[in-house]
Amino acid sequence: MDESPRCAITIPGRPGSHGLPEVILVQATAQVTADGRPVYADAAGTLRVEIVGEVARPLTVGPEPGRIACLHATAIP
Repeated sequence: MDESPRCAITIPGRPGSHGLPEVILVQATAQVTADGRPVYADAAGTLRVEIVGEVARPLTVGPEPGRIACLHATAIP
């Protein structure tokens, strides 16, 4: 996936609950990671990720630490 200014991140439902996944839109920020990759954030700034290929790696700790190690990212044209 080429770097896109916007991506949709899919967060799976809680394991064992048959919950629906949640899709969150993130946008590239002016920040970069130590590796020089763009940092993406949701509108509230609570979810910050780096995206490598189609994998989004959270940079912030969410409401359930350790639950999400990597997420699926889809570029939005």
